[in-house]
This record gives sequence, C-alpha cells and structure tokens, in this order.
Amino acid sequence: MDQQKELALTATAERTYRRGLHPIHALLLAGTLTLFLGATLSDYAYFTSYHIQWGTFASWLIAGGLIFNGLALLFALVGLFRADGHRRLSIVYFLLLLVTWIVGFINALIHAKDAWGMMPTGLILSIIVTVLACAATWIGFSRLSAGDKS
Repeated sequence: MDQQKELALTATAERTYRRGLHPIHALLLAGTLTLFLGATLSDYAYFTSYHIQWGTFASWLIAGGLIFNGLALLFALVGLFRADGHRRLSIVYFLLLLVTWIVGFINALIHAKDAWGMMPTGLILSIIVTVLACAATWIGFSRLSAGDKS
C-alpha cells in the first residue's frame, strides 16, 4: 500500500504543466497581426482602385496596430525578466516585436504623405510589417506553450 502512495506522489510531482500567454498579451498580439494585415489589404485595395478612403483606412489600421504592438512589446519586456528556460527565444520574440514596431512607425510616416505619394513604398512596408507581425505572433504563441516542469 505504501508503494502505491509513493508512486502516486511521484507521478503528480513530475507532472508537466503548460504555461501560456497571459490572455491580454494574447489579445494584443493577435490584434497586432490582424490590424497590420488589414492595413496591407487596404493598401492593396488603394493600389488597385485609386480610391483615397483605402489609404486613409490603412493609416488608421497602422495606428491601431502600432498601439497593440507597443503594448505587446511591454508584455514581452516583462517576459524577458521572467523567462527561465526560454531566454533566447524570449529575446528573439522581443526583438522581433521591436523591429515590427519600428518598421510600422516608418510605414505610418510614409502613409502620412499626400495621396499617391505613399505608393508603392507604403504597400511594400505594409507587407514587410505584416510578415514581421506574423512571425512575432507565431513565436509568441509557440514559445511559452511548449510546457515546462513546475
């Protein structure tokens, strides 16, 4: 009987728990990707249709993406100090979010130009920012869900 209790205690002590993103961090990270993707699609619509409202819409989506990205960047900074076994991946994640924010800010400045002056640079930067946001989202959702022993 004692062996069964000892075996049961050993089994529960070695259980692997999954630690995921904080729900607000996950919301901000997912919002960053969708806002920057929407800006890319709006830029493409403007590129093909010449309707100025698409350029304006892209500018607003980029502004929202920068806000979400900046807040996710703060969560990633806090995560740098809390990372135990995922230190290198946490640094890559933080730097990827930082580069995404910087290129997104440059993209916002390009979108501040008058009408057609933002094309094609705005579209190219929107595509780059979306790819960076996608990579950051991929790493963000996969780096802490690998599980570690607690």
